[in-house]
Amino acid sequence: MNGTAYCNDRPHKAVGFCVLFTALLAGLAHAQTPEPAPPQSTTPATVTLQPVEVVGVGETEDRRRSTASKIIIGRDEIDRFGDSTVSEILKRLPGVTVQGRPGRGGAPSMRGLAGGYTQILIDGERAPRGFSLDDLSPEQIERIEILRAPTAETGSRAIGGTINIITRGGYSKRLNELRIGLGLENGHQQPTLAWSRNETQGNFNYNLSLSANRNERANDVTNVTHTQNLVTGELTDQTEVNEIANARNAIHVNARLQWRDERGSTLVLMPMLVFSHGGGHSGSQLQQVGGIAPYTHSAGTSDTRFSTGRVAGQWTYRLEQGGNVNLRFGLGQSEWLTQNQRTNFDVTPGVNGQQNTSSDQHDTSFSSSAKITKTLDNQHSLVSGMELDLNRRAETATTVQNGESPLTDFDGNLTAAIIRVAFYAQDEWALTPQWALHAGLRWEGIDTRGSISANAPDVSNRSSVLTPLLHAVWKPWLESRDQLRMSLTRSYRSPDLQNLIARPSINSMYAVSGPNEQIHPDRAGNPGLKPELATGLDLAFERYLAGNGILSANLFYRSIHNLMRSETALETVAWASVPRWVSRMQNIGDATTHGIELEAKFRLSDLLEDAPKLDFHTNASLFSSSVSGVPGPNNRLSQQPDGTLNLGVDYRVPHWPLTLGGNLNWTPGYTTRLTAQQSAWIASKRVGDAYLLWTVNTSAQLRFSASNLAPHGYTTGGFLDSRNGLNQTVLITTESLQPSYTSWQLRLEIKL
Repeated sequence: MNGTAYCNDRPHKAVGFCVLFTALLAGLAHAQTPEPAPPQSTTPATVTLQPVEVVGVGETEDRRRSTASKIIIGRDEIDRFGDSTVSEILKRLPGVTVQGRPGRGGAPSMRGLAGGYTQILIDGERAPRGFSLDDLSPEQIERIEILRAPTAETGSRAIGGTINIITRGGYSKRLNELRIGLGLENGHQQPTLAWSRNETQGNFNYNLSLSANRNERANDVTNVTHTQNLVTGELTDQTEVNEIANARNAIHVNARLQWRDERGSTLVLMPMLVFSHGGGHSGSQLQQVGGIAPYTHSAGTSDTRFSTGRVAGQWTYRLEQGGNVNLRFGLGQSEWLTQNQRTNFDVTPGVNGQQNTSSDQHDTSFSSSAKITKTLDNQHSLVSGMELDLNRRAETATTVQNGESPLTDFDGNLTAAIIRVAFYAQDEWALTPQWALHAGLRWEGIDTRGSISANAPDVSNRSSVLTPLLHAVWKPWLESRDQLRMSLTRSYRSPDLQNLIARPSINSMYAVSGPNEQIHPDRAGNPGLKPELATGLDLAFERYLAGNGILSANLFYRSIHNLMRSETALETVAWASVPRWVSRMQNIGDATTHGIELEAKFRLSDLLEDAPKLDFHTNASLFSSSVSGVPGPNNRLSQQPDGTLNLGVDYRVPHWPLTLGGNLNWTPGYTTRLTAQQSAWIASKRVGDAYLLWTVNTSAQLRFSASNLAPHGYTTGGFLDSRNGLNQTVLITTESLQPSYTSWQLRLEIKL
């Protein structure tokens, strides 16, 4: 792909990306010619011992040696900014974006593909339902692996990519660390405590990590809705000011117990326990000019308890002929208890509307896998295996409005079961010193069955996918460290249980049994959903520099079939006496997405003599997509921006025990056309982070950090051509403003 031509097709707001893109490609092209080898002498020379530099195999070297494209983030990078959430770490990585308010974390997306396109793994296993990466303390993570393309072993439910979180453990040396921190955001305190201990006794090794935190935050939001009747010219302006305060306490404990025999076989147990309890209160004031307001003000409370316990085990037996047999299992139990209460005052003069919802959900999961790895003399590494996952859910829920239950047909017990089976085989082959291949084939089937209530018929959904996968690495010049990567893959995204089988959810703004508006729909499931299938192509060039430096450019393309998207329609429903607008996930057609991800990491003094020891870590990405079933312009995939940019630098002050650094993260604003009648937009987001690390002595250091310097509000909105009850066309525009704040952190890190 020609870099200049690509840039000429982009909007003006992406010019900054394209300048960096073109400059880096020019530098890479110039760097492709290797230095000539020194002339060989024909005169015998005296054999002398030369100094040998011992270079450790770190994250960068592991990345270079991997045939499948992989980015590895180690402890140094995880600790650098003292982040309180994992997603704040991920937002600085190439091609990763995070939705929501600046500095708050949120669900991460690779290539801007949100909503289930990114596969999240914990120690190689899929994260349990309801588990958020932000429930995991960064202090409990050993490393983070980013896989841009799926492999047969890691699974193909990764159209955007895979994020694998490896928890701490497996050290050969003693470790005993304590970290005490205090955060402050807009006057709300956020204390944290983390402790990790590792000990080795003979063939036995254990690691125990514990973290606890309290998070208090204000989540105020102002919503503005402007409605224009294009037939009568009537205008309605509505402003809802919401004041929301929440507090959440969380405890996370995980351990790794490992035994190794003299032959190298290992037995590992990994228990994990997470508990959180959050609650809050909210109040709103609604001002409306024109028309009849649905209420004047509201008050509400919420209470949520989440707990999950999991134990995973792994036995690895080393084969005498080379290779190993690996058996894994996992058993988990999760529970959610939620209670929400909201009262809308003056729904009609002198009449209030009250809605109470409660839910008690239980998930039980079991997973097992068997894998055989065999190393052959002809440079083949063969891997084959099978996986089995079982998940059962039981939910008891009630919805009460003004003493009555509008969801009588759905209240009660929801039961569902998911069975997933997979078989795979792959071969990693060092074909020549310059070529390495990685070929795999994976079959995966998912069967979902359940019932919304005792009175409702059972629904089922069954799907299976066969996914061939091919990766290759080519090293043009053996005397250099440059290499070219290529991947041709097939991946998919399966509909989750919530989108397949879900109790209807009544919109809280129009919670009475009368009509609602298209912009404020109810929500329900669709048991007829089909999985999305994607064919992917990746092409990357990597140049490895002195130290741990790297320059890389990665091009990607995905063609998606059976795209799933939420659509709103007017339906006759059981919970109201009149038709209501209901949003359900639907398969709407096909889509394509493509882009480029650029990365540069280096120490300036490694490239220029006498330069200061500045460590640069920068990346820029450009994204583009098109949905065939939606007319343009801006018919992109949901929540995919035009790109993202990170500019970061660290500096170790000479002769001082002081290191400082900063990072600027920028995501430009964009508009998404969801249907022919509806569009959504998100304003640009800029997040500036900085840190200062003072090393007190070999056993203690003090880290001070600030996230979201110069805070800007997070603004979203939309446009909708709709029809009112008289079948008149109305134009609705919305805007939502969520203020953000600077988060300050002070943390003491002690080695006991």
